[in-house]
Amino acid sequence: MTVDARQLAELLTIAAGVLDGAAGQFIAGHRADSAVAKKGNDFATEVDLAIERRVVAELQRLTGIGVHGEEFGGEPVDSELVWVLDPIDGTFNYAAGLPTAAMLLGLLADGEPVLGLTWLPFTDQRYTAMVGERVHCNGEPLDPLERTELADSVVAVGTFNIDSRGRYPGRYRAEVLANLSRECSRLRMHGATGIDLAYVAAGILGGAISFGHHIWDHAAGVALIRAAGGVVTDLSGAPWTTSAPSALAAAPGVHATMLELVLAAGDPEDYR
Repeated sequence: MTVDARQLAELLTIAAGVLDGAAGQFIAGHRADSAVAKKGNDFATEVDLAIERRVVAELQRLTGIGVHGEEFGGEPVDSELVWVLDPIDGTFNYAAGLPTAAMLLGLLADGEPVLGLTWLPFTDQRYTAMVGERVHCNGEPLDPLERTELADSVVAVGTFNIDSRGRYPGRYRAEVLANLSRECSRLRMHGATGIDLAYVAAGILGGAISFGHHIWDHAAGVALIRAAGGVVTDLSGAPWTTSAPSALAAAPGVHATMLELVLAAGDPEDYR
């Protein structure tokens, strides 16, 4: 579905206002207790649930576009137009009292991210992007990403348990981290995928790896990184799509080197 630049700009303004309105609730709920147990040792807080209900209701009322949220699902992600929402990215951080947590909101048009909004209320950073335009932070345009080297870059990676046996087993992840650690300037593990992707788009990080597949973790950040001139694939090097099993996002130059190091770790199936 084609959405023109004027319509996208209007939707971005509306969405930013909705997230601004929820930011106070986000801050007030810091260190919230677990409310809903999820798969493995994951959970959602009452604030996750409340913010998702609020943002979904307001977006649908103001834009007429359905929403797919982390906690309650909703509109299919392959719809012509759909908002994709993570009410609290970095829930463990949020519940523990760490400031590395965010609200993530992307707009997909036939599966392609065309708007991205990443709100970090505790650090007062609001990243926005629309397809074909520059990334902004707090309303100020950011410089496009320049070609750089992995050796000069800080790289973020997803959390893991060495004994985990999921799609990307813990020992495989450890090998990827080991390979990257030999080449990059520093490794960081923030525990919030959306923040990692936003920081790649802003040029704070040279690259980031997400071992997860959830669309709500990736949609906003992919929009930001593409608008900034970065590259996003999965860990095999295939272009990122809404069904991608992972994400490898980086600045030009850094991405190719990171991908080589990831591929050097071999087949994740060999680590089971």
